[in-house]
Amino acid sequence: MTAAQPAQSQVSEKQARQVAEAARETEWRKPSFGKELFLGRFRLDLIDPWPVTEPAPAAAKFLTELEKYLSSEVDGARIEREARIPDEVFHGLARLGAFGMKIDREYGGLGLSNLQYCKALTMIGSVSPAAGALLSAHQSIGVPQPLKIFGTPEQKKEFLPRLAAGEVSAFLLTEPDVGSDPARLATVAEPVEGGFRLNGVKLWATNGTVATLLVVMARVPGQGITAFVVEGDAPGITVERRNAFLGLRGLENSVTRFHDVFVPEGNVVGGLGKGLRIALTTLNTGRLSLPAMCVGASKRALVIAREWAAERVQWGRPVGRHEAVASKIAFIAATTYAMESMLDLSCAIADDDRNDIRIEAALVKLFASEMAWQAADELIQIRGGRGYETADSLAARGERGAEAEQLLRDLRINRIFEGSTEIMHLLIAREAVDAHLSVAGDIIEPEAGLGRKARAGARAGAFYAKWLPALAVGRGQAPSAYGEFGLLAGHLRFVERASRKLARSTFYAMSRWQGKLEHKQGFLGRVVDIGAELYAMSAACVRARAEQERRPEGVELADLFCRQARLRIDALFAALWANNDAIDVRAARRVLDGRYGFLEEGIVAPREDDRPWVTAWEPGPSTAEDVRRRIPPDKPGARP
Repeated sequence: MTAAQPAQSQVSEKQARQVAEAARETEWRKPSFGKELFLGRFRLDLIDPWPVTEPAPAAAKFLTELEKYLSSEVDGARIEREARIPDEVFHGLARLGAFGMKIDREYGGLGLSNLQYCKALTMIGSVSPAAGALLSAHQSIGVPQPLKIFGTPEQKKEFLPRLAAGEVSAFLLTEPDVGSDPARLATVAEPVEGGFRLNGVKLWATNGTVATLLVVMARVPGQGITAFVVEGDAPGITVERRNAFLGLRGLENSVTRFHDVFVPEGNVVGGLGKGLRIALTTLNTGRLSLPAMCVGASKRALVIAREWAAERVQWGRPVGRHEAVASKIAFIAATTYAMESMLDLSCAIADDDRNDIRIEAALVKLFASEMAWQAADELIQIRGGRGYETADSLAARGERGAEAEQLLRDLRINRIFEGSTEIMHLLIAREAVDAHLSVAGDIIEPEAGLGRKARAGARAGAFYAKWLPALAVGRGQAPSAYGEFGLLAGHLRFVERASRKLARSTFYAMSRWQGKLEHKQGFLGRVVDIGAELYAMSAACVRARAEQERRPEGVELADLFCRQARLRIDALFAALWANNDAIDVRAARRVLDGRYGFLEEGIVAPREDDRPWVTAWEPGPSTAEDVRRRIPPDKPGARP
């Protein structure tokens, strides 16, 4: 243990849970389709009719100009090859206004809706996922979004015009020994005259090497975790290294050290101790950016799969006509349609201030990151050896440089970024059982006294007396229900029935395991995955009906996806109660205890490496070379 981390490294499981719980939004002031779905109430009226908004002329013009610029000036292969976004791309995107897509027009931004912003990210990410990640991290979790929601008028006026003009921002929360468990945060902001003195080390700061404005999460003694806007070139800041990864090779990601960095009092965002709540609230809409790039990658995978499978002939016919390959193509096409439907719907309801979208945004992030990865994996299998070969290698021998293996590498991080799949399962599950905990939580709370338990019992009795009977019968059992959806009506009846079944299953689990349910992560993960599939089915069906006159083939894709999803849902329901979770947990403990060490014999391990798995930072000035990168000023009069 180092001097910098005395208390945080000793945080108990209970304390960590309390910190996370305190950062949650505890009230539901607005309707939520996702919340109702997990409660067994299929509120189709919340998403149907499909919300349609025409883009503002300025937004449409921007998207047109962006497409032209990307297609003519941005070389994604070069960014991949050189592991660096050229300075001129920063300049070109800045001139278009891409760094201010989500910043209000009064501060020099474009003021795009969530839907148009995600359309832009899909487009950018299809050319260069690294450039998409640059703009996403800058606007979705960087300085613009927290200031937009929580910033003071003075903060907005001071910082937002700079960011809209092309300065880059970054979000710094993660530390060498702190990931999804913020209770152990060790970076400290000590109050001093006129502000705070910041000390700590931050890991995996996307844009950290190029950012001139930072959102930094630090612990203020006696106040809690607090968000600060910090000047990237402030004295005492050292960018100690640029990290390298499996994919997103152009990503500017840093290890950043703060040593006695002065932060003015006016740079506190949202108030002392509000940092985690600000981070979670920002992510409610910020998470939509990752599925936008997943959709772009899945669309690209579909193009490659279609063109290759139609042209490549094996055993006397195109490979796409062989059933083993055809099923993979059908999966990619149907999944792409469903992902785009989920994303567009989530963006549209996020743009409608009447809705709470925290569950929907989390579901689409979870679903898209997992399914796009599967689509890319299937693409590589369809392409065979050429799928495993790099685009440059293919092109060097005269073949089309299809970047299948890069798609797979670039997509992999989305299952970890902004909440890993495992954390997303727990986060969504917590929201899914919120109604139960709000009425019956004290019954299963060990520290609750008899009085609290008695009051909770009365509340629970009243709630369940009304709620449980409603789960027995519903509209999904009526053969003519949702008839206005034609071919898709049966799928919506399935969703309604499955929603009630999911709610009953959750209730049974709470009754069976009570307070131990939070440790049944396999069960909770399947509950959430079922909810994600049901949301995807709903979105696909509602979109297909809304677009039927203009795009009748969408009904075919929605039907195809729903048929595939229903098979997955049936398997997930079966696995809720018939699984090896407990056996796996016991086996994992034996592995950790070294019982199966003989399995590790017979290989030649790398040379002995006694470095720690996780580095412990030491307080004090940096001893490393500063590797920050600064983009030189744009040339006057240059055009994008």
